[in-house]
Amino acid sequence: MKSLILVLGDQLSASLSSLRAVDPATATVLMAEVMGEATYVPHHKKKIAFLFSAMRHFAEDLRKRGFSVRYVTLDDPDNSQSLFGEVRRAVADLQPGNIVVTEPGEYRLMQEMRSWQRKLNRPVEIRGDDRFLCTPDEFREWAKGRKQLRMEFFYRDKRRRYEVLMEPDGAPTGGQWNFDQDNRKSPPKGLKGPKRVSHRKDAIVNAVLDMVEERFGDHFGTLRPFHFAVTAEQAWKEYEHFVEKVLPNFGDYQDAMVAGEPYLYHSLISSYLNAGLILPLQVIRRAEKAYRDGKAPLNAVEGFIRQILGWREYVRGLYWTQMPGYAERNHLNAKRPLPRYYWDGKTKMACMAAAIGDTIEHAYSHHIQRLMVTGNFALLAGIEPKQVCDWYLLVYADAYDWVELPNTLGMALYGDGGLMASKPYAASGKYIDRMSNFCGSCAYDVKRSTGDKACPFNALYWDFIARNEKVLKGNPRMTTIYASWNRMDEGKRQDLRQAAADVLGRLDAL
Repeated sequence: MKSLILVLGDQLSASLSSLRAVDPATATVLMAEVMGEATYVPHHKKKIAFLFSAMRHFAEDLRKRGFSVRYVTLDDPDNSQSLFGEVRRAVADLQPGNIVVTEPGEYRLMQEMRSWQRKLNRPVEIRGDDRFLCTPDEFREWAKGRKQLRMEFFYRDKRRRYEVLMEPDGAPTGGQWNFDQDNRKSPPKGLKGPKRVSHRKDAIVNAVLDMVEERFGDHFGTLRPFHFAVTAEQAWKEYEHFVEKVLPNFGDYQDAMVAGEPYLYHSLISSYLNAGLILPLQVIRRAEKAYRDGKAPLNAVEGFIRQILGWREYVRGLYWTQMPGYAERNHLNAKRPLPRYYWDGKTKMACMAAAIGDTIEHAYSHHIQRLMVTGNFALLAGIEPKQVCDWYLLVYADAYDWVELPNTLGMALYGDGGLMASKPYAASGKYIDRMSNFCGSCAYDVKRSTGDKACPFNALYWDFIARNEKVLKGNPRMTTIYASWNRMDEGKRQDLRQAAADVLGRLDAL
């Protein structure tokens, strides 16, 4: 009997474990576009279009490799519109001897798949996803006995294991592990990112775009223009362009934000990595080669590699170690609803309007916009973590639960109580002013903390410090901040708390 191999929308890799060492004559590959996965949160139109287009192209590649592919389009009249429904339908039609799948990236799907063997009366083999560079079991072993799970130490272990930017004597290249201090330059006036690669849309992409516009017209974001790579070849072409033309400046300006420049010197490959079109170790080796060949400086290459070998692998490990309870954490007891401008970008706060506007248009904003603008504002204002996490999951093309939840709940919102971050990533408008050109055109004055024209981030920052004092004061990294707060004149503190109350009272109208 044949095997039924299920390939998910974020598993578009020729080397996928479920496809490895398989004789195409003995297996049928099932791929399915289903409403259940497209709407469990109402994903950005571009995210849906990207994944469906990439899935259809990957199915064509599998057919060229000799596989029999059962591909169920969203508009198939027999589509059950659920992943399990399509597996069950394929089992009824094909009567496979067993079902094989590579482990999914989301806890909810893993739990569902573990019930399939019983429900379908067929052996279900869930294989590990070795496209990642650290298994959940390996991360669990690394985390054992640690009170705090700091990415820096995990990253060093991975550098050693994969011999990335390491010297023969075992020392890190350049004599230090981390060049982050060199990667925080403010944007000079007139800073613009280079032109990016665009791809000609074929009939598959155009058909998907039309379908998404028709069926998901009420979802978040704009659909056209659409510039995503949808094949491995296109994705690698974009990455090569990044390495050759963009990477040299990535380090200096990776934290910079400029109005009208959503990309600057960022790689834009996270969607492709997370969907499997390109693989992390290939990406890392190519960036390392650029440094060894003298084509990119060490601070840029190390900073870029740290995001993939360090941060990406770390958040996945943390996710699988901490779920399912992790999703329910709310260490700071934040309860306010998400402000309406997270959905339409219509706010007088220039930084928020820019970050959300980029998100609406591109299903993308870079990590500092996510962490220090939209995330920071949600932290300061005390927005309920579940609402913020759902927003991040649906608005970004690279967002899957395993990567979005730790980054949002743990890093941006400190909702896990410091398991990830050594302190809350809270900042006033001063940080945004230093790292962007947003404040010069803002309706609010970044130098003011009280009054109708004051930057809302400023009073909210001190209010955040004050209202969370019992929870945070014992944190050694907060000692200086609380010393500053307690040295303030009592009248000034009251003015700041009142200004914050005024801001929170008109939160939707900012």
